[in-house]
Amino acid sequence: MGDEKPRIGFILGRIGSMVESSRDKRATALAELRSAEEGDPFRILIGTVLSHRTRDESTSKATERLFSVYDTPQKLADADPKSVRELIRVVGFYNMKTRNVIRVAKQIVTEFGGEVPDDLESLLTLHAVGRKTANCVLVYAFNKPAIPVDTHVHRIANRLGLVKTKTPEETELELMKTVPKKYWLELNELFVRFGQTTCKPVGPRCDICTLTAGCGYYRDVVLPKTK
Repeated sequence: MGDEKPRIGFILGRIGSMVESSRDKRATALAELRSAEEGDPFRILIGTVLSHRTRDESTSKATERLFSVYDTPQKLADADPKSVRELIRVVGFYNMKTRNVIRVAKQIVTEFGGEVPDDLESLLTLHAVGRKTANCVLVYAFNKPAIPVDTHVHRIANRLGLVKTKTPEETELELMKTVPKKYWLELNELFVRFGQTTCKPVGPRCDICTLTAGCGYYRDVVLPKTK
């Protein structure tokens, strides 16, 4: 792939400029949660679990409602599932997520003394917590370098030719090899916002993107359709 170090800095700079100039100024749900909850690890962890397969707007609404009643691991661990279910009903798969967040809260209380762990290995022992969720907690709650890879990061990294991977897990491992650690904290937020506003899964805004010159997707998929 060649030397990715100067390239990723250039790409992130361009993406940052496009995101800032976009009319869509919304932050990601996790960035909003970090700001609203002052980086509280428990709330960011639970918010991330609730965000799976759910729009950011719904995640924000559900977390606000949930934490207005159950604002500590102990309270959520002891919560009535029916009450939790009603509070988070706006998110997808709310029945399953009700069970998940209560079980996670119980683990935090019984296994970690009520404190969310700040290392990847421990986070991965929590129920319903995979690598993406664990990395989100490291970045957004503890400000520790990690690369959370969701569908936006996976799609964009492949479109731009930073990786050639089939799964988000593979994408994370490849990006960890090629992206200098100094960029890890900002990568997820920038790529997610870029994916929401410009590099969309369907109908990407290639007409306003300033990265088309080096974009494999634009070269191989979009350009042939214009000829």
